[in-house]
Amino acid sequence: MSHSFPRPGEPFLSVDRVPVDGACPDCGAIHLAPYPVMSEERWWRLVKCQVCPGSITRPPGPLFGVYVPLGLRITGSRG
Repeated sequence: MSHSFPRPGEPFLSVDRVPVDGACPDCGAIHLAPYPVMSEERWWRLVKCQVCPGSITRPPGPLFGVYVPLGLRITGSRG
């Protein structure tokens, strides 16, 4: 079976984690970063401690994650 997209060159996927201000309520570390996460329900925009497994916030992310369907691009809506 052939695919119309190239195979990734990297062995793991990653996302840039830009630090945000604040401190972890669990361990006190000041290393917090937001990133998108897909769960069984939907996409979320987590802000997590980068030292311990503590989650700071978990607001819902865009409906389709980073993908914006063509119909939403044409109408100017965001999912």
